[in-house]
Amino acid sequence: MHFAVVITLSAFLIFLVQPLIAKQILPWFGGSAAVWTTCMVFFQTALLAGYAYADWAPRRFGVAKHAKIHAVLVTLSLIALPITVSAFWKPADGAAPIPQILALLAATIGLPYVVLSATSPLVQIWFSRTHPLRDPYRLFALSNTASLVALLCYPFLVEPRLVLRDQAWGWSILYAVFVMLMVALAVRVSRRPDALPAEPDAATGFQGVAAPALRTGRTQLWWLVLAATASALLLGVTNHVTENIASVPLLWLMPLTIYLLTFILCFDGQRWYSRETYFGPVLIAVGAMGWLLVDKTHQFDLLTQSVVFGAGLFLVCMFCHGELVAAKPDPRHLGRFYAIVSLGGALGSALVAFVAPVVLPSYYEVALILVAVAVLLAVAGHLWSRRALVIGLAGILGSVGIAYLNVANDRLDSLWMGRNFYGSLKVRSYEAPDSDNYHRRLVHGAILHGEQYQAPWAKHFATSYYTGTSGIGRAIDIKEKESPSIRVGMIGLGVGTIATYGRKNDVFRFYEIDPQVPLVAMEYFSYLKDSEAVIDIVLGDARLSIEREQPQSYDVLAVDAFSGDAIPAHLITREAVQLFRRHLAEGGILAYHVSNRYLDLAPVLGTIAKAVKMTALHIDDYKGIGDENPIKSPSTWVLLAEKPETLAPIQQWGKEPVEKPEWRMWTDDYHNLFQVLRSWTG
Repeated sequence: MHFAVVITLSAFLIFLVQPLIAKQILPWFGGSAAVWTTCMVFFQTALLAGYAYADWAPRRFGVAKHAKIHAVLVTLSLIALPITVSAFWKPADGAAPIPQILALLAATIGLPYVVLSATSPLVQIWFSRTHPLRDPYRLFALSNTASLVALLCYPFLVEPRLVLRDQAWGWSILYAVFVMLMVALAVRVSRRPDALPAEPDAATGFQGVAAPALRTGRTQLWWLVLAATASALLLGVTNHVTENIASVPLLWLMPLTIYLLTFILCFDGQRWYSRETYFGPVLIAVGAMGWLLVDKTHQFDLLTQSVVFGAGLFLVCMFCHGELVAAKPDPRHLGRFYAIVSLGGALGSALVAFVAPVVLPSYYEVALILVAVAVLLAVAGHLWSRRALVIGLAGILGSVGIAYLNVANDRLDSLWMGRNFYGSLKVRSYEAPDSDNYHRRLVHGAILHGEQYQAPWAKHFATSYYTGTSGIGRAIDIKEKESPSIRVGMIGLGVGTIATYGRKNDVFRFYEIDPQVPLVAMEYFSYLKDSEAVIDIVLGDARLSIEREQPQSYDVLAVDAFSGDAIPAHLITREAVQLFRRHLAEGGILAYHVSNRYLDLAPVLGTIAKAVKMTALHIDDYKGIGDENPIKSPSTWVLLAEKPETLAPIQQWGKEPVEKPEWRMWTDDYHNLFQVLRSWTG
């Protein structure tokens, strides 16, 4: 029981700390989805370090002696508590985000995380020495079950009830309890002699079931590739559904939950997986996922996408982890097995998080991973039957064809493509170049970030979410009627559409976190170049940049960062509104663009406005019957001002934001995306 309790608590703490620590640092790096994938690489790498330590140390020192050493190491890890991130780690302008995130995580939770990561394989090794006839691999299934419970507890129980500081302290207290239990177990193990023979009988293994020895390097390579493929598909699917489909919070949770569930099932026993059962369904899943990458008809059909990619991820991970279990060694080599599996997991996540953004101009990694899955199926088919091998080879050809179509379709009508830490950008052209309707769009994932018609008659019109009838258009109109020159701030550059409102002596200052965006806006669009206003662009996270600035006295300050991708919640908290408020001129307007297919953010601002005693106006600018304006896109804006009379001239075009008294106000310490979820259909 002691062994099980320690493993359960360690696994629970591992997966509870992951969203907790990521949520603490997310605001400092722009709320980008890449923050989570970078964190995942750190967690996988720390897991590898823990598993490698668990493999090496007992062999180097012997189980009894190492148990004493480990008790000291675990006790020393208490110096990292509590796990609150110091403001010292806030990034400076222009700082490379990935190295800084990795350094921050290593300094904040590095030692406790490695200790926790080592616990499962280490306790299984201790268990196999003290209980040689019992199956230690069942403890790994228990570990993953506890991880799954933690993963589900965070969004449904912890996040809605506790602010970040309380979450960090609660985790730290639980970790201290874990340390006491682990030290007690280590002392207990150190007092018992090793019970497992030095050379176990490979013919019988535990519970009389045949268990292979370490075998060959080819077998260990098989472990590595299987683990890497499953891990890569996990991050690839997560990126695909959150960047190209929707930013629904559940879509962050779903892939990791499925991934863990397959570990639980496969390591619980051999009854859950057989190659004969899964070979065909996995091949079908590869084809279905590949087809959805190519066929854009269902791109925004969240239910179809979630079901296909969720089921596909489950089947592929069951195949990979089932084959892992089928090839596992006897318990004497348990540490080596877990070390290689964790190495594969780290390599798979690193390929998606670090390599793919550098070598691939768009999100092509899922298509390439599906090719890898087809290759693994062919290898497994070769081990099964000649017919399965032929089917597997056909699957390889089909997946390669799908990957080609994915790339070809994505490049169709693309003038430019680029990718970095903050995501994938494309400039697309529509209609014939000599047509009056010829226009260009900047797209981030599946989200429109601005467009411009190229015909002379339309080149200077504000388009999409920024037309004269939109919330931002009406806000700027108010201030331009009051003064011959105004100052406008804009968080989120896009293609610089609102610069077309700029007059001589006006100042338009843009805050943009992605360094590629200004280059694209200047080269492929002309709003910034053609504007009569003084244009200023500040690179870096907008909130951190504004915190460092003297009051800017903006007549209008617009926040445009919520239409898609990973929602930068740090820009829509009480503290953020109060910060932006200090940069408004007397009678200034703070304008939030909250158009979002899946999240209802207007009530969040209504609650904050009431708390800080500002007046709020919710403006929905939809196309009505007979409105055939091609340059207009439906938009939702919430305008905030100190006094009601500021917004009185446009009161007729809006309404007060709907109040949700049951919603807790968003602050820097608390926000809950599940709270604002509309539905699966948007």
